[in-house]
Amino acid sequence: MSAYNAISEDVKLGANVRLSKFINLYGCEVGEETKIGAFVEIQKNAVVGKRCKISSHTFICEGVVIEDNVFIGHGVTFTNDIFPRATARDGSLQTEVDWKVERTVVRKGASIGSGATVLSNLSIGENAIVGAGSVVTKDVPANAIVAGNPARILRYIDQKMEISNVNR
Repeated sequence: MSAYNAISEDVKLGANVRLSKFINLYGCEVGEETKIGAFVEIQKNAVVGKRCKISSHTFICEGVVIEDNVFIGHGVTFTNDIFPRATARDGSLQTEVDWKVERTVVRKGASIGSGATVLSNLSIGENAIVGAGSVVTKDVPANAIVAGNPARILRYIDQKMEISNVNR
């Protein structure tokens, strides 16, 4: 481990995980052979699978589950609350008891392009591709290619990994 990294004792790292400098990991789990880039934060109760690539400046919050063989581009942001607020009804700062973590799942083999934002309480399907800069607001089907704000299906990848038109 590097002196530049903040990795708490409760982090579970699989074999051969590669860590860049300036990362912050706490209470999370990272599968074997995963590579994590610089300036990445992974919060407690988040899970990253095996053989993933998490590019620099990415934020993976509590409640996010990333399955095996997933690519996450630079500067991807996940959220975990569909109604975020700073304060409770009485005006005091919120604590963990004041809100519910919303789960997000990224299925195996998916890819999320740089600068994408993934809202909470949804799933990105197996082998799906999310275009750079997209804002994912609803579930993405398996093998779909989505892009835009909000992200919309552009086309699908067929079984031979060829890109096919959505209108076929």
